[in-house]
Amino acid sequence: MINRRGFIGQAGALVLAGGALSGGAAAWAKGAGKVRPFGIQLWSVAKMLAEDFEGTIGWLASLGYRELETYGPYPFSDERNQASWKAVTPGLGFSGSGFFGRSVTQVGALFRQHGMRARSMHTDLYTLQTNMGALAEAAHALGASYVTLPSLAAELPKTIDDYKKAADLLNRIGADATRHGVRFAYHNHGYGLSAINGQVPLDVLLSATDPAHVFFELDTYWTLAGGADPVDYLTRYKGRYKMVHLKDMKGHHRFSGDGGTSNQWIEMFQYLTYLGDGSADMKGIIAAAEKSGVEHFFVEQDRAEDLKLAVRSSAAYLKGLGFR
Repeated sequence: MINRRGFIGQAGALVLAGGALSGGAAAWAKGAGKVRPFGIQLWSVAKMLAEDFEGTIGWLASLGYRELETYGPYPFSDERNQASWKAVTPGLGFSGSGFFGRSVTQVGALFRQHGMRARSMHTDLYTLQTNMGALAEAAHALGASYVTLPSLAAELPKTIDDYKKAADLLNRIGADATRHGVRFAYHNHGYGLSAINGQVPLDVLLSATDPAHVFFELDTYWTLAGGADPVDYLTRYKGRYKMVHLKDMKGHHRFSGDGGTSNQWIEMFQYLTYLGDGSADMKGIIAAAEKSGVEHFFVEQDRAEDLKLAVRSSAAYLKGLGFR
């Protein structure tokens, strides 16, 4: 499956070892009676949703997914985003997004019927700036707390000053979201993790944005691909990360460059796998996320040879860790 951030940018049970628990697993053992729901970013099953929306939501619920993250565009999305989506859908092989031709009321009712709720809505930068009112109204109708920007790819900053300006923009959007009764979050992609003149851009964004109005969603795969450690970010920036995209990687791989081009993202797709099938320290990451204040965990499968197997296996893995 083509990665949606490529399109945005242009248009792609606890384990005992030697009788002792690892640090991450030990943290899980400590919090073993806690009930944690787990979710999925609906982009993972976008084509399935386009073919059978109701059936796919029912299938996800049967696997144990209880929280959802939607993706745009939506009926109220800025016309520039609508146009970009229309331009790339022929290559995607489907055109469904947002509410898939249904009203937000119908979608919310379907989610509730299956014991599910949307917690975050991914949207574009234009809509965040021009139509926060409609976006917040839809979020309230779905029960979502967060409106989330999946990347800055279309406006990719190049310098530290660019990232400082981006931080100012995120602060303005965040304050507007707060005024409308929702929280604004930024999802990191793999770029922004290579130092520029001794400063790491993502650290600049985290340091220069207002913790009262701007929150973050960590993507495990793209963080690793960028050469960074998810546990390190979750530990150093406690309280800033409220959501995590859980994605595993076969082996240990990094971008061929700084992660700033869609070609580099596409090169990394071949290493994507379902949770527990890769090399990422998922137990350690999740333990660190719990300590950091993360509220929502979403499986995201940008690409899979057998999508149903991947989505089903990731759900089983999280259940094995005590998620319900």
